[in-house]
Amino acid sequence: MSKISLENLNDVQYDVLKEIGNIGAGNATTALSKMLNIRMDMSVPNVALIPFNDISSLIGSEDQIVVGILLGIEGDIDGMMMFIFDVKSARHLVNTIMMQDKDTGIDLGENFTEMEMSALNEIGNIVSGSYLTAISSLTSLKMVSTVPSMTIDMVGALLSVPASEFGKYGDKLLLIQSQFGEMNFVTGYFLLIPELDSYDKILTSLGV
Repeated sequence: MSKISLENLNDVQYDVLKEIGNIGAGNATTALSKMLNIRMDMSVPNVALIPFNDISSLIGSEDQIVVGILLGIEGDIDGMMMFIFDVKSARHLVNTIMMQDKDTGIDLGENFTEMEMSALNEIGNIVSGSYLTAISSLTSLKMVSTVPSMTIDMVGALLSVPASEFGKYGDKLLLIQSQFGEMNFVTGYFLLIPELDSYDKILTSLGV
């Protein structure tokens, strides 16, 4: 039984969770910058604990096409994590890593080639892994990710997968909205969904 309620977090607990989101997103940005071999600053992310049902409206309309990387978290912490970014951002990333110059203003329903999909999957692996590594180092808790799965679909459809499992993890999740690079080169959302008991472990590991 969890000792905390996400509905009644005190200011210190909330600030600690927000800082964890900050550090994870910052580490992911550094990894992405190294992978693409370009300077990439991250704007101060918007970090919030929100009800799962409110996610779609914050990211965009439910029929907006996005790229999602979903992975499970095992070890001392159990739960799941999703990294979501829009198709225009995906095209920027693919163009940069593959040193090509395809139009980024094309129809959002555009199909990526098999090689481009592979590149996106690898980017998702590295970004998600870097995020979890930062949190693991900060808390000294073991966190192992399952093999990530990537999907390009409408926001509503994409979120239906974690939603079907959400009862296991609590009523809220940690949302980190980040923009990377100049001119919003990449706009992404990290969704961290620990089991409710795992929030206890995270906060306790940090002396809160």
